[in-house]
Amino acid sequence: MRRPWAPPRACYAEAMTAAGETVTVGIREMGVRARAAARTLRSLPTGRKVQVLQAIARELRARQEPILAANAHDVRAALDAGVPEPMVARLRLDRASLEGIAADVEAVSRLPDPVGERTPAQTQPSGIRVSQRRVPLGVLGVIYESRPNVTVDVAALALMSGNAVILRGGKETVHSNAALEEAIRAALVALDLPEAAVQVIRDPARERMRELLRLDDLVDAIIPRGGAGLHRYCVENATVPVIVGGIGVVHLYLDASFTRDPADVQRAAEIVVNAKVHKPSACNALDTLLVDREALPALPAVARALLEHGVDLRADPEALSALQDAGLPARPAAAADYGTEFLALTASIRVVAGLDEALDFIAAHGNHTDVILTRDPAQAERFVQDVDSAAVIVNASPRFNDGGQLGLGAEVAISTQKLHARGPMGLRELTTTKWVVMGEGQTRR
Repeated sequence: MRRPWAPPRACYAEAMTAAGETVTVGIREMGVRARAAARTLRSLPTGRKVQVLQAIARELRARQEPILAANAHDVRAALDAGVPEPMVARLRLDRASLEGIAADVEAVSRLPDPVGERTPAQTQPSGIRVSQRRVPLGVLGVIYESRPNVTVDVAALALMSGNAVILRGGKETVHSNAALEEAIRAALVALDLPEAAVQVIRDPARERMRELLRLDDLVDAIIPRGGAGLHRYCVENATVPVIVGGIGVVHLYLDASFTRDPADVQRAAEIVVNAKVHKPSACNALDTLLVDREALPALPAVARALLEHGVDLRADPEALSALQDAGLPARPAAAADYGTEFLALTASIRVVAGLDEALDFIAAHGNHTDVILTRDPAQAERFVQDVDSAAVIVNASPRFNDGGQLGLGAEVAISTQKLHARGPMGLRELTTTKWVVMGEGQTRR
């Protein structure tokens, strides 16, 4: 049954009875329903999951008008509340962006399904045959902020990897997320699958989030996607395991070997501009530019390109002097400008005495995405080996540390921790393994 969209009440979630009545569902009940749905999803064949995602894409297109109307309501409320324009821009949907979301769902449906992968069986001295099989995590709790596209991206990844998911978006997206949830539910119901496979918490109160974080008997993993404050709150309040990521300082080290050719200096400027300007609010945007002292003559050309895009430059004394001598505006960097994730058109610059000092600096401040621009293969290999970050990049923009760009199709988040998953989390990262032992009556001696 397809229900017309209407603005949601301030409730935890909504569900329908067999008679078509809408009922309020609490967080614990959401967890119970998600756990039951996960049992169904974990055994779905790949073809069935592909059908679900294709149905979701169709529903998104068919429900374009009510989804955009709901989003317009959220945008007006955000503007009335004085929400900064960059955040409103992340919230806003239009026909083109909604079509892009539907296309992304279809792209996920074309990805290889990791569920059911098996390692070759090994026969042990006892005669048992041992292998591992890849399985879904189970029930995911994903907490995020003002991007409604995340609602659909995460739902698609969860379903394709055989997981149920409980979604908690920001208060700015309540109406948008409710409309998107309706589209997803319609697709699930049409294919006779449990609509509780994807549930959105519609009450933005922080207490609801806290309840989700403590649902450790029903939820298998919490994945926060937002700023440092959100991650810290989840870690400090959760009894469910939390996969932390998406925050961290991004560095780019400009080696002298990449500045000896004027064409390379131009390439360096283009890469640095892309790293900082392409999407300043993204977690993989450049924060700190490290410049080899021997590459200092190339700094004005790189800085000039950044300034043309309105970037606020904060430089150490040596870099500041080089910029001022070139007639370029910059301000002295404070200690806090290093190790800071700006998420804005701001960048810090520091001069280092070669690769060793750059590596030491990154070791003290990095863990997310770090880049080297170099023409020296030995320098590149040492950088790759020494830097302990979620992604290490040679001669390209840090903006490539993204699930879609790395061939994952989409991502739930970028993990910066080391247990279970690291880097962009796609389908495979939403699964785990179990041991399978086949015997013929053996007993242990």
